[in-house]
Amino acid sequence: MRAYKDQHFLTDPRIVARIADILDISGRRVLEIGPGEGILTKALLDRGATVISVELDRRLIDLLTSRFSDKLASGELTIIPGDAVKVPLPPFDIVMANLPYSISSPITFRLLEIGFESAILMYQKEFADRMMAPPGSRECGRLSIMLQTYARANRCFDLPPGAFSPPPAVHSTVMWIEPREPLFPITDKKMYEEIVRELFSRRRKTVRSTLHALSGKFGKKQMEDLIETLDTEILSSRPEALYLEDFATISNRISA
Repeated sequence: MRAYKDQHFLTDPRIVARIADILDISGRRVLEIGPGEGILTKALLDRGATVISVELDRRLIDLLTSRFSDKLASGELTIIPGDAVKVPLPPFDIVMANLPYSISSPITFRLLEIGFESAILMYQKEFADRMMAPPGSRECGRLSIMLQTYARANRCFDLPPGAFSPPPAVHSTVMWIEPREPLFPITDKKMYEEIVRELFSRRRKTVRSTLHALSGKFGKKQMEDLIETLDTEILSSRPEALYLEDFATISNRISA
């Protein structure tokens, strides 16, 4: 079992307290991903949460087991060894985590699929900026669209490299994410996800060009009929210029 090479542990107790105090977690089941040496774990437990910590590094698991032996015995803390992207997760209400940069995207998508009440997640600042990129902007991508389709995301605050050990080469951002129903009806969520993925995998192509390229997957006639029903402005656009309603329109018409 190997550790994530890009894991940077929070060491500033003031920042840890600031994160732990964003939400009232007393009596709640809190999922923590990558607890490291347990500085945030302790803050969560001190505030009355029941904590489920997922840790990949066996050495850190041993350290946490020793440090929190009383909390493990009482059931206030559960440690799950393994990769948070893959390991089965028990029910939880809230997520609080300093995510390893390398799993930011897959774990965010997994959490959105599982569902939760609220999440306080720390990302590389550049990644957080992409999450918040508005539909229709050049910075918009698959991550932006999928997150903003199914959640509200707010930037809490940025952190300097010196708040971590070892210090990363970049700044970090704490984000508050809350799931929501899509703003526009989506007939088939799997189809919606697939269309968003296909369009952004060809982000240099126009929508018309990509839909033609998908004829082998969805059928030539179905794609020709779809193209006939879409506005010229949508067809001539690249995916980053589309809005949430446009992605819903395309996927819904394929699913019809």
